[in-house]
Amino acid sequence: MEKKVRVRFAPSPTGGLHLGGVRTALFNYLFAKQHQGTFILRVEDTDQTRFVPGAEEYIVSCLEWCGMSPDESPQKGGDYGPYRQSERKASYKQYADQLIEDGYAYYAFDTPEELDAKRKEFPNFLYGQATRMQMRNSLTLPALEVQSLLEKGVPHVVRILIPENEQVSFMDLIRGHVSFDTNLVDDKVLLKADGMPTYHLAVVADDKAMEISHVFRGEEWLPSAPIHILLWRYLGWEDEMPHWVHLPLILKPDGNGKLSKRDGDRLGFPVYAQNWTDPKTGDLTRGFKELGFLPEAFVNLLAMLGWNDGTDQELFSMQDLIEKFSVERISKAGAKFDFEKAKWYNHEWIKKSEPSEIASFVKAEFAQKGVDLKEDAYLHKVIALVKDRCNLLTDFISQSSFFFQTPESYDLDAVKPKWNADKTSFFKAFTTIVAENLDAMELEARFKELVAVQGLKAGELMLPLRIMLVGGKFGPGVFDIAVLLGTEETIQRINKALEAFN
Repeated sequence: MEKKVRVRFAPSPTGGLHLGGVRTALFNYLFAKQHQGTFILRVEDTDQTRFVPGAEEYIVSCLEWCGMSPDESPQKGGDYGPYRQSERKASYKQYADQLIEDGYAYYAFDTPEELDAKRKEFPNFLYGQATRMQMRNSLTLPALEVQSLLEKGVPHVVRILIPENEQVSFMDLIRGHVSFDTNLVDDKVLLKADGMPTYHLAVVADDKAMEISHVFRGEEWLPSAPIHILLWRYLGWEDEMPHWVHLPLILKPDGNGKLSKRDGDRLGFPVYAQNWTDPKTGDLTRGFKELGFLPEAFVNLLAMLGWNDGTDQELFSMQDLIEKFSVERISKAGAKFDFEKAKWYNHEWIKKSEPSEIASFVKAEFAQKGVDLKEDAYLHKVIALVKDRCNLLTDFISQSSFFFQTPESYDLDAVKPKWNADKTSFFKAFTTIVAENLDAMELEARFKELVAVQGLKAGELMLPLRIMLVGGKFGPGVFDIAVLLGTEETIQRINKALEAFN
């Protein structure tokens, strides 16, 4: 019987959440929801030297923003807890002891200095079959000495004993049959000197304890797969081993190597989901959220990095993705990150959004600039008018601030060369038409009638009108602007601009 789908996103709380990590969470989440399964957040905090305060809360916040609330987590609890590895410490030692007893692992007493000396002696030093018999461990020391060292509490680690001349093979749901030569795999540490497990032991023990059915993780974990498979086997759990899914890398825009935070800094785009401030240095790394991305767009663009549904469709809601997602459609090849394409997704989702869904973000952006917005109904009308022109939510500031503030300056260079007394009299006459409180179509028709009556050219008057209302050569339809500003404000702006133009 196929076991119930239980998947986990298992980040380390060491800093900001890279978009590759969010995509791993997303593919786990989609697979779980599609199969009425369980999506688990497990915090892998066994490496206490790299632990960063606030990072776990930040990860939870990123998942919530993306709409991927875990079914079980440190915050929510569940029947398979605790959900922080540091709180499961006691369980790992018994497995390390079992592996030693069964001859699958051994104690290593080498000091950091001894290991450093070996690394200097052998540039590509690996602690494994070629070197293990030259080191200080329970394979080379007499049993009594090992016992004595343990009783004295001499610092030591536990290492897995990798077999020689074997092939470790498994089925990957993306890559098919994958095989590793054990002669190229080193004896990884399973239990550190502080009694904490390394990732290798903890991930297997926890996946077993939490009854994980499928492991979705980045392809950078492929080299570790033989160690994990051997541990499932050596601990006697091979029949319960999860299905493996190693996701393709997210690559730099030029395709050369994995996308890193440095690439984002260098090329001017974020690689983190949300703003992250390093508590040690105070350095801020920008995130997609604060840059002005909608969570729907962020999730959509991540899903399309390495997956498609086999059609030309590009816009998918979370519900669409849950229905359409399939592991078979995940690519083996890495996916290049394209920030211009990312902005395109955001633009499309902004266009699809109701003004009420965007209003709180826009309000907050204006508040930061010290602009007091009018009532919500007016703001919603402004958003509806300008949203098709915005790639980022932050673009609403530049695209719509003139609706809330009278222009302080004008693009006079665009007006002055062709300005004359006839145009001044035209606009004075036009203010009487504005006062009639017409809709945009009627206002445009009357504007063109007046142009014809006065024997002028409409093209030479439209731009000055826009600059009067906006200050520059941008914005939505100029008559839509005038109607939304209202008769009084529009007339005031025309009269104020006429003084500047003359």
